[in-house]
Amino acid sequence: MRTPVFSPPAGLLLVATLSILWGVNWPIMKVALNEIPPWTFRALAGPAGGLVLLLAARMRGISTAIPRRVWMAFAFVTLCNVTLWHLSYSIGLTHLTSGRAILIGYTMPLWASMLAVFVLGERITARRALALALGMGGIAVLLGSDIGAAATAPVGVAFMVFGAITWATGTVFLKRITWGVPILALTGWQLLLGSLPYVPGAILFEDANLGAISPAAALAVLYNVFVAISLGTYLWFRIVRLLPANVSAICTLMSPVIGVVAGNLALGEPLGGTELAALALVCSALVLALFERETQGAPRR
Repeated sequence: MRTPVFSPPAGLLLVATLSILWGVNWPIMKVALNEIPPWTFRALAGPAGGLVLLLAARMRGISTAIPRRVWMAFAFVTLCNVTLWHLSYSIGLTHLTSGRAILIGYTMPLWASMLAVFVLGERITARRALALALGMGGIAVLLGSDIGAAATAPVGVAFMVFGAITWATGTVFLKRITWGVPILALTGWQLLLGSLPYVPGAILFEDANLGAISPAAALAVLYNVFVAISLGTYLWFRIVRLLPANVSAICTLMSPVIGVVAGNLALGEPLGGTELAALALVCSALVLALFERETQGAPRR
């Protein structure tokens, strides 16, 4: 008898919701970062998003204590998932269009799939390999002729690739540890503590005039605090807890497609048949990944 990895309807709902929230956030962040320097933007949005989740946990009566036994692991995962990844893509967006940045950043599934083999002992089945190939093919199709243009901004490309690798590392090790902490509290503490280094960075490296920002930039910050960072990161951690690391990584690939479409609608960035082809490839990858079945009684990792 064969059973699904997890409930496909529940998984599809989580992945679809997160893909929309994170996908539309790329052009929204571009609006904010056109007026607010990256360290300052992160110093504003990150800690506030963490406090929102911790407050929500307390209001629901959920314990927010982090067990001492996982403190070191918590520090490492927070550094990768929040501090390095968020700062890397914020800096990358200042050098690249939102479409190019999101495509390079979402090479994450490739790195996560390779790391999961060595760190978690996960198998890359033929079905998962095909899903990964289709998904990365969609990213390659989207990037297409932009490769040459992106190469003219090597700093942005370097930060996005580095960020993708750190995000993949944090995802795999988040899956490896038995935390003993509710996801809401774990997410809140990671966002709050992982974002605190941005505060001295903003003071030392930048001189932002927040009183001069436009209403659009202010709304972009609020969207990041309450939607993309707090709710989005919470949903992402739930997906990681439910799915094998390489499958959850593949499930992020819908965000770039939505991000490119949103970039076109909001910022006038390119959109055409290429994006539709990429959408078909990524949707095929998601179907293969989410509806994979495992033999009941197989060894648990």
